[in-house]
Amino acid sequence: MTLKDKIVIITGASSGIGKATTELLAKQGAKLVIAARRKERLDEIKDSMPEACISTIRADVTNFEDVQAIIDYTLDKFGHIDVMYNNAGIMPVNSLIKGQRQEWQKILDVNVMGVLNGIAAVLPVMVKQKHGHIIATDSVAGHVVVPNLAVYNGSKFAVRAIMEGLRQEQRVNGIKTSIVSPGAVHTELFNSINDPKNREAEIETEKSIGLDPKQIAKAVAYAIDTPDDTDVNEIIIRPMGQAV
Repeated sequence: MTLKDKIVIITGASSGIGKATTELLAKQGAKLVIAARRKERLDEIKDSMPEACISTIRADVTNFEDVQAIIDYTLDKFGHIDVMYNNAGIMPVNSLIKGQRQEWQKILDVNVMGVLNGIAAVLPVMVKQKHGHIIATDSVAGHVVVPNLAVYNGSKFAVRAIMEGLRQEQRVNGIKTSIVSPGAVHTELFNSINDPKNREAEIETEKSIGLDPKQIAKAVAYAIDTPDDTDVNEIIIRPMGQAV
């Protein structure tokens, strides 16, 4: 198997796991369409790899029309889509007693509807092709519940359930599904934590035990680079120092 010339879409690609995955797959010859709200950051990644085949699109995954535009662009440019990596996500941290309803809604809009928008836009294409691979960044928080993360936990448990349902529904059409569930990782995810105390705690955790995003990118590449009869459905990756 090889990643060379595979057509891969990555959302949330402007930093962290998305950026690391873009760089790794590009080095292995994949043809990438990367999307995020911060297009200037995407263009910086593209400019840093002039030999790679990378296209950049500004998109907000909570807006279905934005996500559909990514799919349409990719089809127009390449004629097919091999991989859709729904990576965009946020992680506000707050106890339920705080009643942060707007924050909860944003978590659901990005983490759950963002993934569903990606599935809804790309699935008809892959069903017609009779092949494809849909990947989502989940989290250890999609497997274990901890205090102050209940809504985030709920969003990630939802992604896990949705992706398993997708697997069961679409395996007959040759469509693979994978979730990659990282523990603590050195990313900019802490920027989505509004509570100052919780944000500082997450920064300290990432500094002390967090994995390099490149390690998660390797897991994504592994899941993609498998034979047609093999589907890696779930990968959980924790730093050695993480207890939960």
